[in-house]
Amino acid sequence: GDILDDYLRTDGVWILTRNKKFYTTNNEKECAEKCEEERNFTCRAFLFTRKKLECLTLAENAKMTVMFASTDAVLYEKRIYLMQCKRGIGTDYRGTEAKTRRGIPCQKWAEEIPHKPNYTPEKHPNAGLEENYCRNPDGDESGPWCYTTDPAMRFDYCAIPECEDQCMQCNGEDYHGEVSRTESGLECQHWDAQEPHMHGFTQKHYPEKDLKKNYCRNPDGELRPWCFTTSPKKRWEYCNIPRCSTHPPGSGLGSQCLSGKGEDYRGRIAITESGNACQHWNTQFPHKHGWIPHRYPCKGLEENYCRNPDGEKKPWCYTINSSVRWEYCTVPSCDRTEQVIAGMNNMPVQAPLPEECYQDKGQSYRGTASVTASGKKCQAWNSMFPHRHIKTPDRFPDADLRDNYCRNPDGDSSPWCFTTDPNVIWEYCNLKRCDDHTQE
Repeated sequence: GDILDDYLRTDGVWILTRNKKFYTTNNEKECAEKCEEERNFTCRAFLFTRKKLECLTLAENAKMTVMFASTDAVLYEKRIYLMQCKRGIGTDYRGTEAKTRRGIPCQKWAEEIPHKPNYTPEKHPNAGLEENYCRNPDGDESGPWCYTTDPAMRFDYCAIPECEDQCMQCNGEDYHGEVSRTESGLECQHWDAQEPHMHGFTQKHYPEKDLKKNYCRNPDGELRPWCFTTSPKKRWEYCNIPRCSTHPPGSGLGSQCLSGKGEDYRGRIAITESGNACQHWNTQFPHKHGWIPHRYPCKGLEENYCRNPDGEKKPWCYTINSSVRWEYCTVPSCDRTEQVIAGMNNMPVQAPLPEECYQDKGQSYRGTASVTASGKKCQAWNSMFPHRHIKTPDRFPDADLRDNYCRNPDGDSSPWCFTTDPNVIWEYCNLKRCDDHTQE
């Protein structure tokens, strides 16, 4: 890749620095090469002036000194020295953490009191043994460490968080790393390409999903990040991205009442709105399903509590009634005022009979039925799990493909939907054709 990819660029700034060297270069790349070759000090950044074509290699970066405006200058800082997290076991960690996981200050690597070190800057010049910062010069499997200033404890490990672009939280929905090969080693197809595989996952259709270059992503709630492959014989495959050992920020107790669609609801209601008891998420009886707790660690699938792991309109559960696969639950709203207003607003809407039938082929059907003729739950139209498809709300803007409601976007004989059963792609819905008089 480009040598400048390893640097963070900031236009129009200058930083105050003591250790620097001046060079004459033609462009930023040549200046970056001077920084890589610098032997007078550890080069953490460089400044390049466009008019004078002047190059300054710097020992400090913006985290370590004062920054001020300078219209002609461009500051390039080495990304590795800006990272406050570790990748893997952290042999390349160059952050500024300087205390152990127990809070004991680290001893400077160049000092011999209270402990005489085996690892010193002289013996290991490329290990980044500066000041008293946590480092991993010996490739310790437990990560960065340091000699401590406590005479009773020679060394201890440091609490350096893992970089989330190298590991994934939950199911990797927020993974923004740069892995671009699948678990079997196939190179990923670029998201903005339609060869060798045509698809609907483009930056335009999913602007918030960070579908950059050919990096592995999870835009549709799959088990983990994936990509289309560059092999014509293999449409898509999962990527091998490790799960972070640290918990995601804000993964607290969750909500005990209904807010929005209730995706963060973590209360203990375990009965459906019609009074059926909920089936435990970790069992497959009486209903087989794919929402297995250990596969979806951040969905709160505990016991048999009502949850909303798939973006339904509100929390739901499978029931212990073998003839009723699943139902919504009644969860009290977090805002009572909001609940009262919603109740008042719903009254006139619910006065007419709900749309439980369709006219002609059902292309005008806008009801909320979401169960197939055989009783299977419908898959949401904007989801690609368990079935990938091109019947998306973006491609069929006039078909009202909301949530997982039965619709007829393609002129089929009646409303239908994709199912949440991995073995059955789609089915017609459990709806009757309207009698014209009843409809009037």
